Amino acid sequence: MVTAFDVMNAVGLVAFGTVGSLKAADAEFDVLGVAVLGVLTALGGGATRDVLVGRVPAILQSTTDVGFALAGVLLAVVLTRRMGDGLLDHPAVVLPDAIGLAAFAASGALVGVEAGVSPFGVVVLGTVTGVGGGLVSDVLLQRVPFVLAEDFYATCAVAGSAALWLVVELAGVGPGLGAAAGAGSTLALRLLAIRFDWRLPTVRLDTAT
Repeated sequence: MVTAFDVMNAVGLVAFGTVGSLKAADAEFDVLGVAVLGVLTALGGGATRDVLVGRVPAILQSTTDVGFALAGVLLAVVLTRRMGDGLLDHPAVVLPDAIGLAAFAASGALVGVEAGVSPFGVVVLGTVTGVGGGLVSDVLLQRVPFVLAEDFYATCAVAGSAALWLVVELAGVGPGLGAAAGAGSTLALRLLAIRFDWRLPTVRLDTAT
């Protein structure tokens, strides 16, 4: 039986496999580098989540997750042949990234609910799953992770994970509707943030004397 987690996980894997591969292509990695970065971007958040809840990462028990990630890599290869300059700002990158964030935030929060962790734990697991792969890819690309800078990104995962917990635990709906609410909230916030260039305030040292 296909569960809400299965659906969200598959969507997130394909989306982030695509995004990670396109980032690598933009950095002019070779074919192997593109595949490696795509797979690590897709699997990084989920592996971290599994370790946090004390279970063997799914990627070490089944080839299914790797298969979805590789599907994203192949999709990226096709897209690169149809896209010009400005790769990272192209809708083919921006939209899958938002979808992947939403799907993974929901899948991570679902794991937290099923594991019986606290509401804070649910939000942490959802956020880590959503942003973990992107952190890995940015580090490998030797960039400051954008989730730690100005971009309104991780905040969307926090809000979506919290929404899922509220709907499932307080409203008493099933995991399917809960996942839809969590993913929908994350996706809506992320798209609005992109459209209106929302950013969190930064902390800057006053160097004036």
